[in-house]
Amino acid sequence: MARSGKATVIGAGFYGSTTAQRLAEYDIFAEVVLTDIRDGWSEGLALDLNSSRPVEGFETTVVGKTTTVDGGGYEVIADSDVVVITAGLPRKPGMSRMDLLEVNAKIVRGVAENIAKYAPNAVIVVVSNPLDEMTRLTQLASGFPPSRVIGQAGMLDTARFTYFVADKLGLPVSGVKTLTLGSHGDTMVPVPSACTVTQDGVTKPLTDVLSRAEIDAIVERVRGGGAEVVALLKTGSAYYAPSAAAAAMVKAVATDSGAVMPVCAWTTGQYGISGVYLGVEAKLGKTGVREVVERPLTADEITQLRAAAEAVRAKSADVAGL
Repeated sequence: MARSGKATVIGAGFYGSTTAQRLAEYDIFAEVVLTDIRDGWSEGLALDLNSSRPVEGFETTVVGKTTTVDGGGYEVIADSDVVVITAGLPRKPGMSRMDLLEVNAKIVRGVAENIAKYAPNAVIVVVSNPLDEMTRLTQLASGFPPSRVIGQAGMLDTARFTYFVADKLGLPVSGVKTLTLGSHGDTMVPVPSACTVTQDGVTKPLTDVLSRAEIDAIVERVRGGGAEVVALLKTGSAYYAPSAAAAAMVKAVATDSGAVMPVCAWTTGQYGISGVYLGVEAKLGKTGVREVVERPLTADEITQLRAAAEAVRAKSADVAGL
């Protein structure tokens, strides 16, 4: 099997290390790099991951490197095709994603500047919270074209939506199709018009299977899905589902697949929205976002999406100065 290219994950917490594991096990990259500011942490995880190669049967080399806040060690990311930013503090019980804004802005800005210095041709996938605002900050700090900076949000939220519907109806997840757009948070926009359920070989709109009240209840659980995990774990946040979502985006970029995915992307007039990073569907390839894909939405869905855009726009204006 031909392996090529280099993917880097910055931040080796549970989210970052699991993302690196998934990318390595895809066995499509020549090298996966994992960095962290904790001395020796990334190197230890890389040794552990490489030792799993004979068992899992992958040949991608995992490289760990300790970095410093002043940019030391970042030379290891040179020539990366895709870089995932997971760096930043995770939520604690009772915290919102927005509570992390100021502290994570400083971290993400420094990371973005080092990516621009050492991997100027990379596509960046941002997962640090608050997601929409950190994606915009990364684009500004890196100076990259907006098409090469993408946020991971809709993939995760849609996955949660799909799982909750499947679980309620007792169906395999493969029999459910859902979609969320908008922001990664309170102004998340579910898209019932795009949701379907397949039972006994027959595909029906979700609204034919569940009542509006039932759908609304599931949507509220999706909006609070991350907080639900945080409350249960007490000392951490979600990482299995988020890392799966981020890794799938990286794979789409690295393989130039053209896959259409719900992601946080720069808008240029789609749905009447411009100049803001927002959860939309986009076609991904080696240059990042090839194009934002519009679909027919109901009047209510468009209204919600535009409201989400304005909420994100206001916060993104604040973050630019941090």
